[in-house]
Amino acid sequence: MEFSLEQHIVRHLKNGDKQAINLLYENYADALYGVIKKVISDDDLAQDVLQETLIKVWKKGKSYNPDKAKLFTWLYRIAYNSAIDKIRSVNNKSNKEIQIEDSNVYKLTTSSLNEDVLDIKKHLNTLDLKYQVVINALFFEGMTQQEASEELDIPLGTIKSRLKIALRELKKIYNP
Repeated sequence: MEFSLEQHIVRHLKNGDKQAINLLYENYADALYGVIKKVISDDDLAQDVLQETLIKVWKKGKSYNPDKAKLFTWLYRIAYNSAIDKIRSVNNKSNKEIQIEDSNVYKLTTSSLNEDVLDIKKHLNTLDLKYQVVINALFFEGMTQQEASEELDIPLGTIKSRLKIALRELKKIYNP
């Protein structure tokens, strides 16, 4: 039985075989780089995104379903979304430059602190663990929803739903 190149790569991905990365790079890197370059003009940044894309493909390889999309379509989506995420990340970082002169951090007095909020970690422990993990990643570790989705290996929609539910539950505690 003769396998197509796509079937060959998919088999290696599903088996966690490292040869899959080499085959992906040899056969798809140029096309994926082209996809990324449509979003990101900077060559070095585009190369970084290509590497990140191949890592994501490798990590998610076992979840690829050929019945849902052709391999290139799946790769295209990962590359395109990675490029968009990178642009957003770069823009967010440049927009968050600290302006010390305009900062009121040093003007805070203890009377302006809401003591009810200081015990948020205690109240957070009353939530189900799945909600605690999401709140912790987003608010205490400073991750974006996309980063939390990737780091926790939870779909982005589930991250958003859990955040909404967790905030609703915390609101019941703070505003009964």
